[in-house]
Amino acid sequence: MTQSSLHTGNTGLDTILRGGLPQNRLYLLEGQPGSGKTTLSLQFLLEGVSKGESCLYVTLSETADELHEVARSHGWSLEGIHLFELASAEEVLGDGRQQSVLHPWEMELGGTIRLIQAEVERTQPTRIVFDSLSELRLLAQDPLRYRRQVLALKQFFAPRNITILLVDDLTGELGERDAHLHSLCHGVITLERFTLEFGAARRRLQVQKMRGVDFLAGYHDMAIRKGGLAVYPRLQASHHHNSFVGDPVPSGLDALDALLGGGPRRGTSTLLTGPAGSGKTTLALQYIAAACERGEHACIFEFDERIGTLLVRAEALGLDLKKHIDSGLLELHQVDPAELSPGEFAWRVRDMVESRGCSVLLIDSINGYMSAMPQERQLLLQLHELLSYLNHKGVATFLVNPQHGLVGTMNTGELNVSYIADTVVLFRYFEATGRIRKAISVIKHRSSMHEDTIRELRIDSQGLRLGAPLSEFRGVLTGTPHFVGDGAPLMESRHDT
Repeated sequence: MTQSSLHTGNTGLDTILRGGLPQNRLYLLEGQPGSGKTTLSLQFLLEGVSKGESCLYVTLSETADELHEVARSHGWSLEGIHLFELASAEEVLGDGRQQSVLHPWEMELGGTIRLIQAEVERTQPTRIVFDSLSELRLLAQDPLRYRRQVLALKQFFAPRNITILLVDDLTGELGERDAHLHSLCHGVITLERFTLEFGAARRRLQVQKMRGVDFLAGYHDMAIRKGGLAVYPRLQASHHHNSFVGDPVPSGLDALDALLGGGPRRGTSTLLTGPAGSGKTTLALQYIAAACERGEHACIFEFDERIGTLLVRAEALGLDLKKHIDSGLLELHQVDPAELSPGEFAWRVRDMVESRGCSVLLIDSINGYMSAMPQERQLLLQLHELLSYLNHKGVATFLVNPQHGLVGTMNTGELNVSYIADTVVLFRYFEATGRIRKAISVIKHRSSMHEDTIRELRIDSQGLRLGAPLSEFRGVLTGTPHFVGDGAPLMESRHDT
């Protein structure tokens, strides 16, 4: 018989658990102080209250005032939750109120357990949070006795229709990942908090085990926001395939479309790589503006440049992005590199695609993405999964990748993404007739045939122009190409022609 699932009150965690927690089982929620255990526990109970269930919070470590303060910080009310508090007080309250206050250090462990059992019998809850096991360890003062009492609690709850969360803050000598405790519980959820060298602390969640559930394994980024714990399930691109036609995405410039064999295909990623100021972002904005003109929804995630500066620069090039923002076809998102985790960024991208219908997306730049997560491991794999997801959804993705240096030998820095992109467009400066000019070429295009020529790129107040193929080049692959022809194919200013 299939075990029915219980919603946890957290959408992200329910997604990871493929629907929620199996009912009437004992679960361990572990993590160091500050990792978000209390917030997630309250979400779990408040979900039960919203469904008319009786819910009990047994607190041996935090006071009722502290719990109410946590709730107020998220805009919640704990009305409807039975609070059973074992904390400092002058006397035992026995007047029938929902909240009881006791001295944990003045009683034996067995007496504490019996009081908890009595409260369970009185309130008849369907959900219980027990916070925290570290207090039981202190009362037990012996690992064997402590584990026997936890087993006794499990046996007490077993015949009752109750779903229990045991909270463990992993403090003290006995609090380090108790394998025996893991084996007693039906499932184990671990929350982690770690500090980066710069920026906000990062948090993540992992389901260690969950019997009978095909959960989404691995680490999942999360953040504590007003309103609760925001959990961002790890992206699995293979689960998000859409049927689409991989037709070309035109830029509105015939010469540019010809260079790319009609244009990048839907469901592919295009890497624009070259030195600073060579026209990468401008070219990407051309595709963004053209998509909006066709009535498509586009999105820009801006890591490097301020949005205001980007809009002013686009207007100077003859691209009116403001009207598309006003119409709702274009969304610009400024990304703060010090505040964002890879999981939250992927979730924002996914929201743009699935909720807003984004079909053309720009990430400016990959260097900014890497700088936002300098201490994250396997960053390239996470980016690969994100691009695979966008490809499955039929999104045309543009990635700006500034190379280190302006002239001479240039490199792509620490994050080499050229192999995971479907199309690579190379920008270069070159010298001809005593002037510094820009060149553009396509060095990789998986979707179709493309020109293997080098063309001059000019950018002015009327936008982009591409010149005729430049055949007489020398030293292109060194990073400083030189044009040695007679100058006939070179473009001049529009007013000079």
